[in-house]
Amino acid sequence: MLLSQLRPGDLAKIISIEGGYGLREKLTAMGLREGSIIRVISTHGPVVIELKRGMISIGRGMAHKIRVERL
Repeated sequence: MLLSQLRPGDLAKIISIEGGYGLREKLTAMGLREGSIIRVISTHGPVVIELKRGMISIGRGMAHKIRVERL
């Protein structure tokens, strides 16, 4: 399942990031890495997610490249 397919309120674990080195580095700097547990806050416009470190927003294109497992 892709991050972009989740709905607000869903809890998920990041399984993999399918993108190049630049995308992986950018997401890692934001705190998103394989094994991270996230909660989806909003999917209108950018995807807003909550991490232990706070909330971040990413574009839908990035969200399409993040594979997750719904918890």
